[in-house]
Amino acid sequence: MRPGHRRMFPLGSVAFLCLLLLLPGAARKDRGKTWWDRAKNPRVKKVGDALKNQIKAVTALCQKYWAYFSCQMWPQDCGKEKKASLDWTLPLWSQKYLDILSTWYCSVKECCGRDDCRITNNITGLETDLSIRLHGQHLAQEVILKSVRGFLSVPQPKKPLVLSFHGWTGTGKNFVTRILADHLYRDGLESECVQVFISTLHFPHLRYVDMYKEKLKRQVRDTVKNCGQALFVFDEAEKLPPSLLETLKPFLNHATVGEVDYRRAIFLFLSNLGGNIINEVVLNWLKAGWSREEITMEDLEPRLKAEILKSMENNFGHSQLVKENLIDSFVPFLPLEYHHIRLCARDAFLGRDLQYTEETLDKVAKMLVYVPKDEKLFSAQGCKSISQRINLFLP
Repeated sequence: MRPGHRRMFPLGSVAFLCLLLLLPGAARKDRGKTWWDRAKNPRVKKVGDALKNQIKAVTALCQKYWAYFSCQMWPQDCGKEKKASLDWTLPLWSQKYLDILSTWYCSVKECCGRDDCRITNNITGLETDLSIRLHGQHLAQEVILKSVRGFLSVPQPKKPLVLSFHGWTGTGKNFVTRILADHLYRDGLESECVQVFISTLHFPHLRYVDMYKEKLKRQVRDTVKNCGQALFVFDEAEKLPPSLLETLKPFLNHATVGEVDYRRAIFLFLSNLGGNIINEVVLNWLKAGWSREEITMEDLEPRLKAEILKSMENNFGHSQLVKENLIDSFVPFLPLEYHHIRLCARDAFLGRDLQYTEETLDKVAKMLVYVPKDEKLFSAQGCKSISQRINLFLP
């Protein structure tokens, strides 16, 4: 349901709820007697007055329960006056009826407990997926989870969250982006709160860069206006035209641009830049007899950033985004080893509900090319082609 649309609720369901709510109270006195029997009691002078009072009671109670129900389901529409009127306690039996109705409504209609139903921010799910589905990336797992969790916990951050993912092809940069979108937004990458740009696809011609700049500014502005916690993904960031990168600077550097507040937005840049220096550090680490899991951000991030800055083959490293420290973290994605490839193959089989054996996983892993030439430690394409490789093992 899009913001601004009025939610409609069947009146028959409301009436039915109110009748249910009245049942226990109605049965509390004169059990076994009908209302008509009670109306003939000498103490009741006028049957009409009693009926009128009963209807008023039903009406008042229905209004209270409807206010309570609607504030539970749609807190963003619950004003201060309505909240103030809810300073009363539901009986246990009434709460059960209300829970039943709430569960039924959410099974057939859209409802949520947040200001924007499009946003889920499932940090627990994000942590679980990063720990189970992302292989060989302890640094990326730690930095991304801490960055996102910390950013979302601040009611009014000073600036948008900006992360830059670096590493060879197939190490998990796009995979993590998808996991992030799936846990932050109800519709994942398909959400209207998410915009994905691929340099060679969306900005292929330098002669049209002025048009791209205006279009990009408009898309960023309109997306944030429509969805404050917007996610922008720039794949192949090193291939973005220089002037296009500078167009993004105001959005990353300031809380507001014009009348739009960008502080809740998230920007991700994905690049193969720095992949060689990352691999070099990991290779030397392993040759020294240490575990890759012992590598820290302090060991790697300074060298990664220095490599990005001095590289002459990219626009990203020479942009003001990097030089003025607008990137919050340069996240290294480490090269994947043989046992990581086996895990990717296992996940691919399980994801398609296919049977596999340990021998099958070895066969898939051995189909890939490993580098350096002498050590053959790292998969040259990471896990990128695994899903296609397992097609060769179908019955």
